[in-house]
Amino acid sequence: MARGSDRKRPDFYSRKAKASGRAARSVYKLEEMDQRWRILAKGQRVLDLGCSPGSWLQYAAEKIGPQGQAIGYDLKPVNATLPAHAEARIGDVYELDIEALGTFDVILSDMAPNTTGDRKTDAWRSAGLAENAMLIAQQSLKPGGHFIAKILEGGDVPELIKKLRQNYHKATQTRPKATRKESTEIFLVGLGKRH
Repeated sequence: MARGSDRKRPDFYSRKAKASGRAARSVYKLEEMDQRWRILAKGQRVLDLGCSPGSWLQYAAEKIGPQGQAIGYDLKPVNATLPAHAEARIGDVYELDIEALGTFDVILSDMAPNTTGDRKTDAWRSAGLAENAMLIAQQSLKPGGHFIAKILEGGDVPELIKKLRQNYHKATQTRPKATRKESTEIFLVGLGKRH
């Protein structure tokens, strides 16, 4: 059986997401990381890069509550239902006016490149997106803030982890249980931005 058809078949997390009204199964990846490291808390300001279809934005909005604010950006529109303190905007992360956005307590990136089918090319494109998210975090994340970014394996993960270690009190990588078996994605996690 071809890999492409595996991705279309609903699995445990897809069914769970649908049953609970979540926009996508990817919410369980963020939930696992949040439970492990306590990334999100009431009253925070959160930036979600690559936010479509909206499951991470929904989850972040729930965790930060109405006294917080969640802003998401993606090239595609988000059709998920969001509370008043969460907003999905259409925009290219390479063209964001970072200064106008202000500062954040948490920056999340579930960005993925348009894949070509060539693993090496896709991994390097993914690394470029992760590195861009790291640059945005360098400018917009408050000291003590947390950062998560998706990257495909092979995209110079050791170099990006090294950069994270310079800028965060703790830096690691993880592969949440909800990640599909055939996927090469992992998540870079930076906890407690130094300055």
